[in-house]
Amino acid sequence: MRKSARVSTLGYMITHVHLKRISGLLLTVICLTLQACASQPSRPNDVCSIYAEKRGWHKSALSAQKKWGTSMHIPMAFMYQESTFRAKAKPPRKKLLGFIPWRRPSSAFGFAQAIDGTWRQYHRATGEYWRVRHDFADATDFVHWYMREARRVNNISADDAYNLYLNYHEGTAGFARKSYQKKPWLLRAAENVQLRSQRYRDQYSQCKDSLKPGFFGWLMGW
Repeated sequence: MRKSARVSTLGYMITHVHLKRISGLLLTVICLTLQACASQPSRPNDVCSIYAEKRGWHKSALSAQKKWGTSMHIPMAFMYQESTFRAKAKPPRKKLLGFIPWRRPSSAFGFAQAIDGTWRQYHRATGEYWRVRHDFADATDFVHWYMREARRVNNISADDAYNLYLNYHEGTAGFARKSYQKKPWLLRAAENVQLRSQRYRDQYSQCKDSLKPGFFGWLMGW
C-alpha cells in the first residue's frame, strides 16, 4: 500500500473513532436530560433547586409567563399542590369493601391533575391539540390558560393565588356559587398555595441570575 493511501486510511479510522466518541457523549447527555425532565425534582420546596436541576422547566416557565402575562410562580405552586411535580400522577383508587382496589374518583392526570373534560376544553380554546398532560411545558401552559379564564369569568386578580386556586379546584362556575365555603380542607390547601407561590417568588429573586444559560445551556436549548 502506498504511503498516501495508508495515511488516508489512518485518518479515516481516527476520524471514525472520534465521531463515535462524540456521538456516544451526545447520546449520554440526551438520555440524562430526558431522565432529568421525566423524574420528580429532588427538592420540590426550593424553586431554585428545581430549576437548576431541570433547566428545561425553567425555560418553559419563563416562556409561559411571557405568553400569558401572569406570574410563573403561581402555576408552580399549583402543580406542587396537585402532584408534587409527578408527571403521571393520578388520584388514588377508591377501595371496595375497604380493601379491594376500585375506580379512581376522577380522570385527573399529570403535573396539573387536569381532568379529561377541562383538558379538551383547553385544546379547543387554544387549538394546540398536540399538548399532553404529562409534559411539564404543556401542563404549565394549561394552568396559565385556566388562570386567565378565572380572571375573565370571576374577575380575580392576576396575583391572587388563593382565589385562583379555588377557581382551579372548583371550576369557575363552582367558585361563583361559593362551593368552596363548605370545604375547610380546600381553604387550607388554597392558603398553602398562596404561601408557596410567595416563597417560590422570593427564592427565585435570589437565584434567577445564576440560572441564565451559558454556552452549554444555549447548545442544549435551555
